[in-house]
Amino acid sequence: MTSEIGPTGEPAKLTFSGDASRSLLVVDDDPPFRNRLARAMEKRGFDVVAVDSVAMGIEVAQESAPVFAVVDLRLGDGSGLDVVAALRDARPDSRIVVLTGYGNIATAVAAVKAGAVDYLPKPADADAVEAALLADGRPLPPPPENPMSADRVRWEHIQRVFEQCDRNVSETARRLKMHRRTLQRILNKHAPRG
Repeated sequence: MTSEIGPTGEPAKLTFSGDASRSLLVVDDDPPFRNRLARAMEKRGFDVVAVDSVAMGIEVAQESAPVFAVVDLRLGDGSGLDVVAALRDARPDSRIVVLTGYGNIATAVAAVKAGAVDYLPKPADADAVEAALLADGRPLPPPPENPMSADRVRWEHIQRVFEQCDRNVSETARRLKMHRRTLQRILNKHAPRG
């Protein structure tokens, strides 16, 4: 494997050395978040390897096939979904959580279809990540404390169709059966809160 520098200046750990049943790969290109999450998960008993790129994530997945993984969706050198696919190929029963700061329904669906067991918005805390990784397999998670508002659900649906139409406003408006100018006004606004 290639070498990487850890948060304290020494070479980063790139192989699992502890309990194989608690091996966790963290792939995120935000160094403070990655290091904080890695330390928090180590305190919870996981054997953590943290890397910052798709290439490194795929390399660790192929060589070590961890039981657990936390993967950022958007990385500097590509999509975290490529790491998810490599993890699934190396270990079909791995439990993978995808994190992203660009959350919408379309990306959540893509992550789950690629093999993730859950999808969390960033910044996710270590408790939420651990709960998602160790979920007991119930078909539905508990209801959210603050569910999305109807306006937010509508906005997410419009964004999903817009992405599926390759960001073509006219085609999206036709499929949603709305006027193109109305759609443009909606797309130019920020997402509604909640």
